[in-house]
Amino acid sequence: MDRAAYADNIAAVLSGAQSARVGYPIGLYEVEVLRTERLGSGLLRITFGGPELAGFHSYVADEHVRLIFPDAEGVLRLPRPAGFMLDWGNPRPVSREYTVRRHSALDRELDIDFALHSGGIASEWALAATPGTRMHIAGPPGGQVVPLTYDKYLFAGDITALPAIARWLEWLPREASGWAFIEVADAAEEIGLTPPPGIQVRWVHRGAAAPGTGDALEQAVRTVTVPEGERVYVWIAGEAGVLRPLRRWTRTELGVGPKDSLIAGYWKRGVADFDDEE
Repeated sequence: MDRAAYADNIAAVLSGAQSARVGYPIGLYEVEVLRTERLGSGLLRITFGGPELAGFHSYVADEHVRLIFPDAEGVLRLPRPAGFMLDWGNPRPVSREYTVRRHSALDRELDIDFALHSGGIASEWALAATPGTRMHIAGPPGGQVVPLTYDKYLFAGDITALPAIARWLEWLPREASGWAFIEVADAAEEIGLTPPPGIQVRWVHRGAAAPGTGDALEQAVRTVTVPEGERVYVWIAGEAGVLRPLRRWTRTELGVGPKDSLIAGYWKRGVADFDDEE
């Protein structure tokens, strides 16, 4: 299927009533670091480039790729192309999932924003990366296409979800309205955003609490009330345990079902490479 066909499928969902996942052929790309940039105290942006990005697909705000790393013995295992998919084999290559923050087909560039934390394989790699450092990237496998017909949009998450929320806020039409709640440690982790004027952005400071603990984000999100008769799309991501009460709140109190929401555990305290879709 060519790019025009994907564009047609995505356009149909954007003008419809409910979200839908649109898949793309999953590619494997060898790229190199072009430049790095600190975003506040909690994020590091790495811009990748290379001729192989000529075949990279990116269409919607909710997309992810996998960065592939050598294993504990230093062996780099790569998935193998298998039609429109990738065969990850056994043992499975070591990889970590990250949001596509920006893709420029014209410049053949790809931005990934890394949430910095001690001991993480990807975070440690990102801190050590310099221009010319090589990386293999797989994906994206597709994205969740969300119609532009909702009355309100609600976004919430911790710093691991901030790159996706930032892309959402850029992607939405300027007349969109709603809320964005972003939990960070303090003001030093806040970054510049470009939301539509009708999206209220609230930074939720976690303070001394460890990441993935406490209920600061939950309590902030619970202040939302949707005007009667308006349709809202809900997108929430972060530490899996923190999201549990928000999953219930979205379904039971806000009255939003799975066709009008995406709630994803991006990580779980104490678990490496946690992978949880709603």
